Amino acid sequence: MPVVFVYSEGYYADIGAHVFPVEKYRLVYQQLRKRGVIGGRLIEPEPGSPGDLLLVHDRDYVEDLVHARLTERTFSSELPISKEIIRAFLLATGGAIRASEEALREGCAVNLSGGFHHAFPDHAEGFCYINDMAVAVRRVQSQRKGIRIAVVDCDLHQGNGTAFIFKDDESVYTFSIHQRDLYPLKQDSSWDIHLKNGVGDEEYLAHLEKAIPAIMEKFKPDFVLYQAGADPYEGDQLGDLKLTIEGLKERDALVFGECKKRGVPVAALLGGGYAVHTNDRGSRSGWPLLPGSTHRRG
Repeated sequence: MPVVFVYSEGYYADIGAHVFPVEKYRLVYQQLRKRGVIGGRLIEPEPGSPGDLLLVHDRDYVEDLVHARLTERTFSSELPISKEIIRAFLLATGGAIRASEEALREGCAVNLSGGFHHAFPDHAEGFCYINDMAVAVRRVQSQRKGIRIAVVDCDLHQGNGTAFIFKDDESVYTFSIHQRDLYPLKQDSSWDIHLKNGVGDEEYLAHLEKAIPAIMEKFKPDFVLYQAGADPYEGDQLGDLKLTIEGLKERDALVFGECKKRGVPVAALLGGGYAVHTNDRGSRSGWPLLPGSTHRRG
């Protein structure tokens, strides 16, 4: 399965001193280049347009974002707001759209940003101003009538905004496996697996080994959008799950493998990841995976 990568230097924006390591986008890209993983299959996205955002978000909220206004709708974010920061979110959204389009053509694509699954139609939440996942789904649906899409969210935090947006849409299946006793206030996904603190590789992977094939067999998606947050990692600052690096690799291999086996196109987004110490190979613990890492509560 050939992999197309989507990346922009504009994914980085100065957010000041913050637990969200925005520089990871650049570092992941540089490591993939250094290791010869990307090769020539790299695409730079265009920013998502106001029209794209309006496929999901309310007009008043989109106006706030376009003008980088601090209002009751944007104040609910845990990030500062500026033109630079909003442009980074628009680029991440354009990247999610482009990765989805490329995956449908080529079979597999990775956007080296994105996965901002807490944003609601009318307000920001966590580290998320724009729900790039939902926007990408709606763009794909506008281009391919009748397509069935599964959103597979393996971030530490539940994709509450995504679950809310698609709660009444039978053409979109939302799956989230996450730490139970943690932000955010939960919404109802199509299927939620609420994990207790301390869950490690064995139990986590056992859940996925049942869930992913079941989703494929029962829902029969035509496309999978995969939120591959690295924050279930045992060294993450913000969570209490205990997955190892090898466990995260097995998780990703399972999702990609099930898609490949069934010929289902898949696009991945980085999602969360906040580990700060380095492992014995000198890579940031939260960032060595493909796809792998975004947010404290992102």
